[in-house]
Amino acid sequence: MGNALAAAIAILAVMPSALGEAFVCMKTVEGMSRNPEMYSKLRTTMILACALVETTAIYALLVAILIIFVA
Repeated sequence: MGNALAAAIAILAVMPSALGEAFVCMKTVEGMSRNPEMYSKLRTTMILACALVETTAIYALLVAILIIFVA
């Protein structure tokens, strides 16, 4: 029971990560609509930013899996 609760708490780190990724994409699309000639630079930066934000969710999932199966 304690392991499941600890894993659920570890997964709570995924929600801010998802919100951060949505915010990055939202602002990039807004920038693309305001300045279409910057499309390729903004897209490249957005992909890099989303990859960096997504690592938080992957680490949280890894911690939850380790808590469930190792502990």
